[in-house]
Amino acid sequence: MSQPILHRLTRFISTRLRHNQMLLTTSALRQPLPETLDALHMTDNCIRRIKELRDKEPTAEGKMLRLSVETGGCSGFQYVFLLDDKTNEDDRVFEKEGVKLVVDKISYDFVKGATVDYVEELIRSAFLVSTNPSAVGGCSCKSSFMVKQ
Repeated sequence: MSQPILHRLTRFISTRLRHNQMLLTTSALRQPLPETLDALHMTDNCIRRIKELRDKEPTAEGKMLRLSVETGGCSGFQYVFLLDDKTNEDDRVFEKEGVKLVVDKISYDFVKGATVDYVEELIRSAFLVSTNPSAVGGCSCKSSFMVKQ
């Protein structure tokens, strides 16, 4: 790769990352929607899988599913899931059938009204966001997305 192309590519990527970071930090300033419209939802498959993890793994007992949004991925933002046993002061907690879904304040603005699912496919099994009203597009694997501007 020639030096000028590499320089332009580096500049493009760093500009894109700064723009995405700005979107992440300023989204918390938006007006909240009524609670009924912006609650996060979990499918039956999602709830079933978290209960299975709790039953099978002694270390997973009492853990919650944490959803966060980070810059990156092929569409600008990506979903990150992990099992967590603590909540932070600014977290939003959504509960259904004894299963808790936790989202931090900044990530919450990107996933209001979203539905979290658990899918088992031939090549992978994973938690994913099946619908997200804040997203205008994304990649085919549903792990990254673009936001409305």
